[in-house]
Amino acid sequence: MSQIPPESQGQWQQPEAPRAVPVSAGEEQGWGVAMHLGGVFLSWLVPLVLWLVFRERSRMLDDHGKEALNFQITLFIGYVIGTATTVILIGFVILPIIWLLSWVFSILAAVAAYQRRPYRYPLTIRFIS
Repeated sequence: MSQIPPESQGQWQQPEAPRAVPVSAGEEQGWGVAMHLGGVFLSWLVPLVLWLVFRERSRMLDDHGKEALNFQITLFIGYVIGTATTVILIGFVILPIIWLLSWVFSILAAVAAYQRRPYRYPLTIRFIS
């Protein structure tokens, strides 16, 4: 048997939890833009992953991530409703409108993130606050 030093007998050594390293201003701009524009291509998946990665490292990215995620979830619900209502033809009007709103508001939000300003999407249900 190995000898355990008396001062450490009966004590478990807890490793220190790694601390989140803050991101630079340039990284905030880049990841903020990616949160908003990534949602245009992959819906709520990009804002969710980026928000989970950066929410503790930057207040700006936490705020922009929540906004982008809420907007993309709201759009996803709109796409589901639009797809379901194509049977009665109204969905063919709803879907292009949602797609256009997605591009316009995401570009506006990406510009705000690049300028390091807060942005609030209109017509958005706030699931995550």
